[in-house]
Amino acid sequence: LKDLEVPKLGDSDVHVKMLAAPINPADINMIQGTYPLLSPLPAVGGNEGVGEVLEVGRHVTALKRGDWVIPADTGLGTWRTWGVFPEEMLLKVPSDIPVLCAATLSVNPCTAFRMLADFESLAPGDSIIQNAANSGVGQAVIQIARASGIKTINVVRDRPDLPKLVERLMALGADHIVTEEMLRKPEMKDIFKSIPRPRLALNCVGGKSTTEMLRHLQPKGTMVTYGGMAKQPVMVPVSAFIFRDVRLRGFWMTQWRKDHVQDQGSVAAMMDALCQLIRRGQLTAPACTEVPLQDYRAALEASMKPFVSSKQILLL
Repeated sequence: LKDLEVPKLGDSDVHVKMLAAPINPADINMIQGTYPLLSPLPAVGGNEGVGEVLEVGRHVTALKRGDWVIPADTGLGTWRTWGVFPEEMLLKVPSDIPVLCAATLSVNPCTAFRMLADFESLAPGDSIIQNAANSGVGQAVIQIARASGIKTINVVRDRPDLPKLVERLMALGADHIVTEEMLRKPEMKDIFKSIPRPRLALNCVGGKSTTEMLRHLQPKGTMVTYGGMAKQPVMVPVSAFIFRDVRLRGFWMTQWRKDHVQDQGSVAAMMDALCQLIRRGQLTAPACTEVPLQDYRAALEASMKPFVSSKQILLL
């Protein structure tokens, strides 16, 4: 934790007081040097968060004092109390949504929104299956799908407090919750008596979990991989390709943003849709533990423990 001088405000710069910033797995990967995007060193950690505009340079037109802003891209370095950033590195968000929703808006809900929208045209009554259902993305998928009338089959790892986790995910709107072991059992057929087999599978784990999840996908269905928590490759039976023609795709929110730099309409439409869901109470922040910045060491340690369903949020 260091004290630095706040840089001078340039004509196209914005002086921001950070309010809250989460610790995400990608932030840890960047610090470990294993993420595909690495900030030039020395660097400030944190890729997500929300801040309040204190002052703007004289050429800044889209932002004014009092506005709330979130990073427009990866690598902003949000684990700080103040910052001066070029205007194009910031996106304005409404200040009438809860601060924790705004702080966790730019990564997980956007990832969930895009994966539900971009790979299969899903209609009310359709179903999807996802692993790591208690992750930040998983919680957002459950809620966005619920608001669109899409059924969710949610896979979680078995754990000591499983009933508590099941209760929490059901309260968010999950339709079915199964453990990874249950994926292999004949009882899975019972689920498909009331809902269709999924056309979309969302994979954040890799390894066995993925292979088992793939079995339940409809022919010509799509599995989208956006994480690899098991640190094991995605294994696919040849028969799934030949006889069921399943599609395997990958998704990275950072790449989507790069591809849509010239298409700010798509970005604005997505943010607007998510903020509407938040206002209507249909999308909440993930389960959070709020930690003052000076306790960052404890927050980092907690964020790397297994089976933690609460996201560490630094209060700045």
